[in-house]
Amino acid sequence: MRYEIAPDLVDSDGQLANPFFTTLTAIRSEGSIAAAARRLGVSYRYLWGYLRDRESEFGRELIHWDKGRAARLTAFAERLLWAEARIMARLAPAIENLRAEISRELSVAINDDVTIIDCAASHDLALLVLRELCRAQADLLLELRFVGSIDALGELRRHRCAFAGIHLPLGRPELARRGSAIHRAFGPLLRLGKEKLLRTAIRTQGLMVAKANPASIKHLHDLTRSRFVNRPVGTGTRALLDELLASIGVATSDVPGYAHQESTHLAVAACVASGQADVGFGIAAAAHAYGLDFIPMVDEHYFLVCEAPLIDSPVTSRIIELLRSRSWSDALARLPGYRADGAGDVVSLRRTLPWYE
Repeated sequence: MRYEIAPDLVDSDGQLANPFFTTLTAIRSEGSIAAAARRLGVSYRYLWGYLRDRESEFGRELIHWDKGRAARLTAFAERLLWAEARIMARLAPAIENLRAEISRELSVAINDDVTIIDCAASHDLALLVLRELCRAQADLLLELRFVGSIDALGELRRHRCAFAGIHLPLGRPELARRGSAIHRAFGPLLRLGKEKLLRTAIRTQGLMVAKANPASIKHLHDLTRSRFVNRPVGTGTRALLDELLASIGVATSDVPGYAHQESTHLAVAACVASGQADVGFGIAAAAHAYGLDFIPMVDEHYFLVCEAPLIDSPVTSRIIELLRSRSWSDALARLPGYRADGAGDVVSLRRTLPWYE
């Protein structure tokens, strides 16, 4: 059960891989040892022996070995797969941060002309796409460090990054009125005349529930009778949910599991998919990634925040050009719950943030 960081153990999304779990996933997907062996590029005999050896090590069966029937994972093997899925979802920001550090150092060593853009951001699947578009430019590197939205703005204020990635529920501006949880969280860190907002995308947040919604969850009121999984304090999603509950008069203390926290949208989705919770709150793309049903609640605007003078710099112009490109809009169209409306627009705080109305 050992993980190693090596080129052949990292898939295209930057997730670490382990041969044991890759094997179990192939069997679950293919429904037979022979088909799984073909998918993995090994012989039937080898895979059969490999599985028997792992069962011997665990002292428990991994496969239902019913002759003449499709291969099925045992409940124990399913638990192992879901445990690994939750672990990897939690590790996603750390893995991306590690990739960014390695990429930065090697890019500087290899290419004297590379331009590095430091960005501390709330974890977002669309930003990974933007990073790849930058990488395709050969001399442009978007160095992402994933932290909570509030921490990202703190990094910007301390001049530890050029851009901070945050999201605000402008699809329902009343949620960010003066005095709201959103205002209290973001207001002190966004300064009129000092920072500018660069639109990147609109994304949808809502309730993530198991396929076919067995707990019959339809509204936020239903959280009081469900096992919930939350995001940490200091994230924009947590502030949004706090305000949503306050707007309908539901106390957070009445929500079972409100103190159960997961570090990313993907980790929340994995927790629900594995049966550890009935419902979570997060982005549609994370729900889709784990085969969950999704109940939309709020459209958010995702912004890159920078100090005002940086808006007119050549590096920001290149980012704006990418955000306005067909490549960006096409990529977001393929990402569930995202769209590129207004991407690349530079907007002022006073005209955009609801608490200034």
